[in-house]
Amino acid sequence: MIIVSYSFIVSENIWLSIQVVLDLDETLVSAYESSSLPAIVRTQAVEAGLHCFDMECMSTEKDVDGKEKVNRVTVFERPGLHEFLQKTSEFADLILFTAGLEGYARPLVDRIDLRNRFKLRLYRPSTVTTEYREHVKDLSCVSKDFCRVVIVDNNPFSFILQPLNGIPCVPFSAGQHDDDQLMEVIFPLLKHLSLQRDVRPPLHEMFHMPEWFEKHGISQTDQAV
Repeated sequence: MIIVSYSFIVSENIWLSIQVVLDLDETLVSAYESSSLPAIVRTQAVEAGLHCFDMECMSTEKDVDGKEKVNRVTVFERPGLHEFLQKTSEFADLILFTAGLEGYARPLVDRIDLRNRFKLRLYRPSTVTTEYREHVKDLSCVSKDFCRVVIVDNNPFSFILQPLNGIPCVPFSAGQHDDDQLMEVIFPLLKHLSLQRDVRPPLHEMFHMPEWFEKHGISQTDQAV
């Protein structure tokens, strides 16, 4: 499915409406199988102010009777999550793109996106396999205009195919009680990018992702202009 985002100029140098593609696990939330989560981890996180919730999701495995298993998961929200989604949606089209399976990710996103701020949700079947990695997120399934789309992901290998559009973020876990990445780091950057005609030059200047991939032995394909 292609989502067309119409950008327009409101003054000579100000452009509006970009597409922001957001990863889920370790970017917006951190999820654990409830039965294996140490009680002390949850207690310390909650006492420190992290919001968490428990949920059930369908497993790809089946029980001895051939019925689908139900997994119980404890999810910790990254600090500032709801403010981040609210404020970013004011100038961007938000797209959720996860390598997680829909049976797990869909009920989780339902819990964190009660106001339906995501214009589109993409799950593992929408990822592609390259010679270097599986579950790569090809942004061409989101937009043909790479000037106005960015992807935020804790795993930079997710955006091998469009390295100039990627924002690598610090992975989030339940032990990071003072994390401020969403509102103090990523949001200001996205706001800045929304004012650029082409997001790729400033992202290249900041992260040098093509060069980073080259250092890791990954050749870059030509990127559409």
